[in-house]
Amino acid sequence: VQLQASGGGLVQAGGSLRLSCAASGRTFSLYAMGWFRQAPGKEREFVAAINWSGSYTYYTDSVKGRFTISRDNAKNTVYLQMNNLKPEDTAVYYCAADRTTYSGSSLGLKFRYDYWGQGTLVTVSS
Repeated sequence: VQLQASGGGLVQAGGSLRLSCAASGRTFSLYAMGWFRQAPGKEREFVAAINWSGSYTYYTDSVKGRFTISRDNAKNTVYLQMNNLKPEDTAVYYCAADRTTYSGSSLGLKFRYDYWGQGTLVTVSS
């Protein structure tokens, strides 16, 4: 599976961006998907995850109510809609695929994920 993230850019605080992650392969619809981010000098951290069907989503506390993860299995794509962006959201955002149909909070753990995209930079100015 290859993952291609896109949609990053420069936005002012309070603005919005939508990230996309396009996946190759016929089994995308069976994978849980996650978004992670890494700010300069910091470790990669969990942002949001969605199970294979889209019926379960999970977010880190700092983005709840502002970010929404969704997927379109017909298009092999997962999205991250980011609203009310803050300067502390500035990071490289990575999408990742977990080769299971698991639904649960451990989707927030990096080690679960088998495939990673190349990342897309989001910069939020104050």
